[in-house]
Amino acid sequence: MKFKILKNESSGKGGRKLIILGFSTIAIIFVMYTRYLDPEVFTPESTEAIQRIAYGFYIILLASFGAIMYGIHLYNKEKIEKKEKSITTIIALCTSNTKAKKIFVITSVIYGIFFSLVSGTLVYQPEVNFVTHYGAVIPSGFVAPCCGEPGYMPKIIVYLTEHVGLQIIPINLVLQVIVSYLVGLNASMAISAYTISKKGRGLTSIGAITGLFIACPTCAGTFMSVFIGTASGIALSIALTQLQTAFIAISIPVLLITPIIMAKKLRNSDGSCKIDPTE
Repeated sequence: MKFKILKNESSGKGGRKLIILGFSTIAIIFVMYTRYLDPEVFTPESTEAIQRIAYGFYIILLASFGAIMYGIHLYNKEKIEKKEKSITTIIALCTSNTKAKKIFVITSVIYGIFFSLVSGTLVYQPEVNFVTHYGAVIPSGFVAPCCGEPGYMPKIIVYLTEHVGLQIIPINLVLQVIVSYLVGLNASMAISAYTISKKGRGLTSIGAITGLFIACPTCAGTFMSVFIGTASGIALSIALTQLQTAFIAISIPVLLITPIIMAKKLRNSDGSCKIDPTE
């Protein structure tokens, strides 16, 4: 029994370390890659080396995502096995049953696709022929290592058909994964809390809608232009682009706080969870 407890504690600590390591690594590679964004650095002699660094950037980024997801899995597993009477344990219990997992996966995937469409990650341009306009080979893809704003390079361009393609921007990809995960978490929690608290579901919707414009604040301007006119909409789009950080600051905290609020609604007076995780 003592060995099992020590093993669980080690698993939980390992999960937290992996989560911290993953996010820290992502921050480090974003900062480090800024040195290669200057056009003066991107010379014919350095092109091949920077191209390899760009490939390495995405390999490390994907590995970091894997570390974070596995760390979350270990952390939740420890909380469930230890059966602590805490908010994080209730969240883990409410999202551990089969129904909650299915809802989490479906919601995350659907929201991720929707996010891709409005953020420009998934590109559909029926009026533009990629072969004619860009000389693209269908299908094909490449990594553009330079040059642009920090967080927006290196960029992956993929031509799937003559009118459909992918434009993967690092900062958008990170935000898409984080927000889609949080939306899925909120949705799975909301199913458990639905009969107890409708307020939690409302907060989830606010967080999801705000998060929708994190990678594409100009989408909000496009939406508003329908009501206030094209010229005003363009002006608003520019203002929203400059306030992109504000959208991130609003949406992610809301998506983080909402599960805590719902978990409190699902908490018995003795601290245990009202929902049976096996159901």
